[in-house]
Amino acid sequence: MPLAAATTKISVEEYLRASLRPDCDYVDGELQERNVGTYDHSVVQFACLRWFWNHRHEWRIRATAETRMQVTPERFRIPDVAVLSREQPIEQILTHPPLVCIEVLSPEDTLHRLRERLEDYRQFGVGQTWLVDPATQGGYEYRAGGFLAAQEFAVPGTPIRLSLVELFAELD
Repeated sequence: MPLAAATTKISVEEYLRASLRPDCDYVDGELQERNVGTYDHSVVQFACLRWFWNHRHEWRIRATAETRMQVTPERFRIPDVAVLSREQPIEQILTHPPLVCIEVLSPEDTLHRLRERLEDYRQFGVGQTWLVDPATQGGYEYRAGGFLAAQEFAVPGTPIRLSLVELFAELD
């Protein structure tokens, strides 16, 4: 399906039937392109996914890349990486909030669109939302209304963590 213009409204059913490359968010009837496709974005996304994959048994988690997540009846978001509890049901489109959503920043990301996306995650019930910046090799934790700089992220009450120092040390 060709990408619709930003002002063209489509139904949820049309969105769910569409094969979009790359996949798009669906926000209140409109398709929103996601910033993907650069080397830095791809390699950092893969490194995050691999980090959680390597700990999946120990931490009793699953990790997915670019999985549609229905945050409201009219909004579908696609986090770069989602970390799910093994107790969560396996769903083709996530309807239960993940433990963690990770977004890898791209130079084209705007603060307005980023906040809207992260606020959707928070209101949906995602426990932790982390931003990883390939340009600075740093990160931010998103909390209601704001960002907290971090070099290590953790899910309270669990062994689940992500060290950006260790993550970036593994990259070229």
